[in-house]
Amino acid sequence: MAPPRPIDGTLLKQGAEAHVYKSTFLLPTVPCLIKVRPTKSYRHATLDLRLTKHRCVSEARLLNRCRSMGVLCPAVYFVDEKRGEIVMEWIEGPSVRDFLHSYLDSGSNLDDEGKNPDVQIDTLMENIGQTIGRLHDIDIIHGDLTTSNLMLRHREKQNTALDSHQGSQGFKNDTSLSDFDVVLIDFGLGQVSNSDEDKAVDLYVLERAFLSTHPRATRLFNIILESYKRSCIGSAVVLRRLQEVRLRGRKKSMVG
Repeated sequence: MAPPRPIDGTLLKQGAEAHVYKSTFLLPTVPCLIKVRPTKSYRHATLDLRLTKHRCVSEARLLNRCRSMGVLCPAVYFVDEKRGEIVMEWIEGPSVRDFLHSYLDSGSNLDDEGKNPDVQIDTLMENIGQTIGRLHDIDIIHGDLTTSNLMLRHREKQNTALDSHQGSQGFKNDTSLSDFDVVLIDFGLGQVSNSDEDKAVDLYVLERAFLSTHPRATRLFNIILESYKRSCIGSAVVLRRLQEVRLRGRKKSMVG
């Protein structure tokens, strides 16, 4: 594997599998995200190089396939599989996790203009369900479908995002959640599969993420499932499998 090079950017996240930086691509005005898979010294060098190349190329292909099929995700700018690097589009906006934390913890039912934001929140949940339905319709499994990997991006103003600390009071002026798209990020654990079991596990992972965010999120996740049911062609079988996955998950938690 090629020796690591210094990354000209700001380190955002340093995980076990990858380091994530914010930088620029070609022009100082074009922000980008650089995902670097570092060398694993405990692995044989040849095996490490082979795995790194495979995972970089696989993730880039999944992103390109999603975009070509109408599923919103970052565009791939450049891939250097020998160095384990993927340069991709920077998604400006808060994660669904941050937004839900703020919204659910606010405890308010009205915004500054006296409007009930619950209608907009429900619309956002429906949008998430449709996005996951489209993803599964093209037989792509995300592999790490959490609220942290769902981003909210303004449709027209790339640099305008919801303030993740505004909560249910967060609709300034004419800004509404209907102006934001749901964008999927981080396909590092993704794969191509038509297995109903894999799709059900994807949904189960997201459900656990919602329930860990806040107990009140149960109703919101049910809206996602209803939207998924209407959007995904094979949803009936997947949702039946989801029930089985839930039962296995409960048994595992009871046994320890």
